[in-house]
Amino acid sequence: MLKLYSWNVNGIRATQKKGFLEWLHATQPDILGLQETKAQPDQLEADLLHPTGYQTWWASAQKKGYSGVALYSKTEPLSVQVGLGIAEYDDEGRTLIAEYPDFVFITTYVPHGKHDLSRVPFALAYKEALIAHCAGLRAQGKRIIICGDINISHQEIDIARPKENMKNTGFLPEERAWMDKLFGEYDYIDSFRRKYPDKTGAYSWWTARGGAREKNVGWRLDYFVISSDLWERVDDAAIHPDVLGSDHCPVSLVLK
Repeated sequence: MLKLYSWNVNGIRATQKKGFLEWLHATQPDILGLQETKAQPDQLEADLLHPTGYQTWWASAQKKGYSGVALYSKTEPLSVQVGLGIAEYDDEGRTLIAEYPDFVFITTYVPHGKHDLSRVPFALAYKEALIAHCAGLRAQGKRIIICGDINISHQEIDIARPKENMKNTGFLPEERAWMDKLFGEYDYIDSFRRKYPDKTGAYSWWTARGGAREKNVGWRLDYFVISSDLWERVDDAAIHPDVLGSDHCPVSLVLK
């Protein structure tokens, strides 16, 4: 079995103080994608950059303390590409693309639409650019795994209070329509929802206000999205709300 994990850590240095490395060594993912690392590599301690048993790669935002993604891997990928080759996204540290012998693993931190919705078009454009890049890889016969904080709850089952959030980014009709296209026309699979189509109360992010996490008033924003040709290898997909250290919790995918 191959254990894949994804986690928006909302600041790797903050999460380190809350037990990130202990969790990493206890969980032993084969591949781990992180999002919202909020750090440049030269700001990090050696045990974060070179933990026992892992190699790491980092895509950091030019702006300090903002965005950023990272990859931890037990085996060295065939290649690692930092960014999509599009400056407006790459300057924000949104994407790492690692090619392994039987799939391409992508960790992504999709832009948030902002509360005034001003960044919704930017976020949708980024997602289209990411999928266009993946289309090129799929045309070469490669299978795709995209993990990360997509910043959208796809369906009403994926959010605790759908009616109250219809006009908020993360649950806007145009954002959800893009997810429909992702799992339809673009031929990708939401691994967790395909595995557990009726599971309610399954969220990966909670606001820090009002005891939302304790009450499980959350959103499912974090995904393992796979190209349809990988579905036969899926053994399980899970969300891990018991893992603390961030306002998001890890999500995982186990492949045969």
